[in-house]
Amino acid sequence: MNPPAGTADFLAKLGWGEGDVLPLAGDASFRRYFRVADHGRSAILMDAPPPHEDPRPFIEVAQWLVARGFPAPVIFGTDLEQGLVLIEDFGDARMRETVDAAPESLLRMYEAAVDILIRLRGEPAGPWRPYDRKELQREADLLTEWYCPAIGLTVDTDGYAKAWGEVFDHALAAEPVTVLRDYHAENLMLIGGTEALGLLDFQDALAGHPAYDLVSLLQDARRDVEPEIEAAMLARYRRVTGAGDDFDAAYHVLGAQRNAKIVGIFTRLWRRDGKPRYPAMCPRVWRYLNRDLAHPALAPVKKWFDANIPADQRGDPMEIARA
Repeated sequence: MNPPAGTADFLAKLGWGEGDVLPLAGDASFRRYFRVADHGRSAILMDAPPPHEDPRPFIEVAQWLVARGFPAPVIFGTDLEQGLVLIEDFGDARMRETVDAAPESLLRMYEAAVDILIRLRGEPAGPWRPYDRKELQREADLLTEWYCPAIGLTVDTDGYAKAWGEVFDHALAAEPVTVLRDYHAENLMLIGGTEALGLLDFQDALAGHPAYDLVSLLQDARRDVEPEIEAAMLARYRRVTGAGDDFDAAYHVLGAQRNAKIVGIFTRLWRRDGKPRYPAMCPRVWRYLNRDLAHPALAPVKKWFDANIPADQRGDPMEIARA
């Protein structure tokens, strides 16, 4: 993976021209990442090539977070025309690998992650688009747009939208907060090898309900979060913030909505984008979704799922399509 053509000049202007540029793993987007190592210091080069990517939302959210004392990376320099951004390097240690390798750290790592969200709840939302009914429905529709056709199911799409419409009142915050949207163990870094957590992948932030990021953390599509840990962290959040039963309803409604969205996105990544590793994560997401549907606030949505997607059709879409 070679750096983009303008890298040398960009780094030279920022005083990093003598650094070695080393490739790092990418993600599910067109973005690529490189580590710039220069005489004992390092930074991360983000390559977000236009027109496929626009780094401005990442820069704006990062600066908003840093200004309020949240552990987002400092922006060292940008070239928006080329889509290049040089940012603070948090290192290679992610929360995901840390808790998997050292289970004794799991409880305190999740407590630290929850505590960041408790702090974030105390800040009025930034100047982001609202996470409103229209956006919630658009995302939930990804399940019927991608998953159901992939496994050969014809479903009642009008009834699907109607069922969600009956529950979304629970998911709308009276006082919106900044919702980072992909707040989970693979996007939380251990800064400099310490246990201090750093934030990544927040460029899609919206102004919405504080329960959403808690769902993202505790119903993690990429690693199993045991129900006991989920319950303990949800209780910690509610105890510190004073959130009541209405928050619990919001948590499960947003959990069901997010998990329906993820099943659709993972199916799309396979069918449209040729990335076959994602469907294998869908059974985990379905387990979370089924748990959320058991909450009384989701009765209309559960009724739709029971009528349209049989239990044996809730899993890995690639495997189901082959059967």
